[in-house]
This record gives sequence, C-alpha cells and structure tokens, in this order.
Amino acid sequence: MTVGFTDKKASRRQFLAGAAAAGAGTVAASAASATGGDPLITEIQEWAQATGDGVDATPYGMPIRFEGDVVRRNVEWLTADTISSINFTPIHALDGTITPQGCAFERHHSGAIELAKEDYRLMINGLVDQPLVFTYEDLERFPRENHVYFCECAANTGMEWAGAQLNGVQFTHGMIHNMEYTGIPLRTLLNEAGVKTEGKWVFVEGADASSNGRSIPMDKALDDVLVAFKANGEALRKEHGYPVRLVVPGWEGNMWVKWLRRVEVTEGPVDSREETSKYTDTLEDGTSRRYTWAMDAKSVVTSPSPQSPIRHGKGPLVITGLAWTGNGAITRVDVSIDGGKNWQEARLAKPGEKMALTRFYLDIEWDGGEMFLQSRAHDDTGYVQPTKDQLREVRGLNSIYHNNCIQTWWVKPNGEAENVEIS
Repeated sequence: MTVGFTDKKASRRQFLAGAAAAGAGTVAASAASATGGDPLITEIQEWAQATGDGVDATPYGMPIRFEGDVVRRNVEWLTADTISSINFTPIHALDGTITPQGCAFERHHSGAIELAKEDYRLMINGLVDQPLVFTYEDLERFPRENHVYFCECAANTGMEWAGAQLNGVQFTHGMIHNMEYTGIPLRTLLNEAGVKTEGKWVFVEGADASSNGRSIPMDKALDDVLVAFKANGEALRKEHGYPVRLVVPGWEGNMWVKWLRRVEVTEGPVDSREETSKYTDTLEDGTSRRYTWAMDAKSVVTSPSPQSPIRHGKGPLVITGLAWTGNGAITRVDVSIDGGKNWQEARLAKPGEKMALTRFYLDIEWDGGEMFLQSRAHDDTGYVQPTKDQLREVRGLNSIYHNNCIQTWWVKPNGEAENVEIS
C-alpha cells in the first residue's frame, strides 16, 4: 500500500487552495454551494423570525439538544451492578483538553454519596504531633492553588491486552478526564499537624461505604498532592467526591480518593484491599508487581475513530487526539497513517504541561484510501510510548492495568473506522 504525505511546512492557505483547485475537498464543495445561492444563506430561517429562549430557560446552562449525544457511557458487562460502576468520557466528541465535569469519567466502588458541606470533616491523625479535624469552612481559609491535571483509571485500555475488544475510543481510552482543580496542598495540612520523623507514608480513605483506602509514600504526599474542593471553577459534582476529594497528579485514578475523610500518617503501607487484591499488575508467570502508581506516556487518535468517522469524503482532513504522561510533560507526538511504517510529527496545540492532557493535530489531505491510524507519545523523561507487542514481551496477556500501548484505527474508504491490531 502506498501512502502519500503532505509537506508539513506548507501553509494552511496553500493546503486549502490545493484542495479547492482539485475540487475534491469539503472546502471546495461548500464554496460551490454558496455561489449557487444556498437557501440557508439567502432565505430567512425560522430561528431568525422570533425571539429565542430567555436566560431562565436553562438555569444551569445545559448543552444544546444537538449535542445531546455527548455524554458519559457505561459498558454493562464491565461491572456486576450499577453501584460499582464506570462511566467513560466521550473523548471522541471533545476538543481542546479540559473535560466538562458533567461528562467526565467517573468510577464508583459503592455508589456516589450525598455529603453536605456542613457535615463534612477531615481528620489528620497517626504519627503526627497533634491530630486535627477540619471542617469544610476550615479548609476554605487556607491558601489555595489551581492546577490542571489528568485523572486516568489504571484499567483504562485494560480490555485491549488480549486483543482489540471495544470498538470506540470512548470505551478503549475514555476512563480519563482532565480538569482544573482548586484546593490546598496536602503538605499544608500535614505541616499543621506536624509529621513525626518515623512517618514515611499516609493512608487516605473516603467517607463512602467502600472507603477505597490507599497508601501513598510521604514523598509524594508532600510534593504535589492536592485536597481539592473545586473543579473547572465550580464545586465538585456529587459523583466526583463532593465536597472534597484527593488529587494525586500523574498517578492512577483509584488513589484520587473521593469524599476524603481521613489522612493517617503511618510507618509503612497499610496493604488495604484496594492495593493488594486489586490494582496490582499480574505478569505472564502469575506473579504480580505492586506500587506501579505512575501512568506512563500514552496517546490516542480521537478523530477519525470508530465513533467519529469521516463524513465529508476525501480532501482536507484534521487528525486529532490526546497525549499524556504521569512522569512529566509531553514533548512530542508522532502520527502514522500506515500502521507505523512511516511517522509524521504532529502539531501540539500548546507545549505539554506536567501531568495534564496535551492536544495534538495533524492536517493532511486524505485521498480516500484506507488508513491505519496510530499515535505515539514522547515525554520529557525520554520515554516513548510502546507498541502492544513491546508491552506483551514484558507483561504477557494476564494484566488488566497500565496498558499504555499504541492504538490502531483502521479507517476504511467509506470513512468508517474499526478497532484493529497490527503485528
């Protein structure tokens, strides 16, 4: 199969001019219909003949009904019931990097609880000089910070270990969101209590029935962990841990304990249920590795993809996707349209930020032929996103967690896409 590549140094004006001259792109088609007298331009439409809705029609500001399909979705067979459930972000339908709270990935271990601010308490205890209990109002009085971070479930892409399974980027990679969090560094509260010298870990737990208790090394706790009470400028949603949750930048999402109620300073890890029976990586020989908290560099093309097929036919095409790393910042993303035989460097929407999603674009002219779309992320530690085969050589097929492999979409001549593997 022969694949042609667009000169990435060419200007966008030259690119579009070439498409129009060929008469094959959507740009040229749109221009032709406009010169012929498009009734949507020349005639007064119904929406311009009367007043629209008042400000009280959408008091919270819900999306317009035409975007009603941009919602979180569940996969019924992944969980036994709706209480312990996972909802996937519709990353195929989003652009930029910030995830709206209303469609951001969420994971429940025992259902989302209602906890009012006036009933909220946060305890700091264990190996401290002075055990403390904070109310929500107490927390609001501490100096706060704002940071954009991604939160990714350790099982994101987990079903793909044994082969291509779920046909849609929302389901293969949608256990992730990226939001601006407002809160207090955990070190501030630990310093208030005074950590004893023998305190090397913290054990954090939530107020819900599962508690989802997790152990975190003290070095991380004193570094960038945030006790957050706002996301994207508004109060946390109920399902995201209202009124207070933990934010553990770059580390797997199960450590981002929701409805945070207690932080205990300990000498070592507690070895709770959530860090022994689950969230360990089973290897081919049956042993499991532990403490693999950081999410390694990863990327995926979000469009075109199975849920976002090409509808306009051949011509100018914007390939776009997301990249992220829990070990620093994304420095580069490569895109291949022929299954990894050849790579082109994509354009980053802005320089990568630490522990945050990075948007990338590649503008090409599609000739209408099949493509095998892949993306490959690089981070500032020098790490390069691996293929599935490279991961399997080390991990085998028995794992669930930490699958950061290169993903392949087979784009067919009709514009539809399918989840496939390339050996």
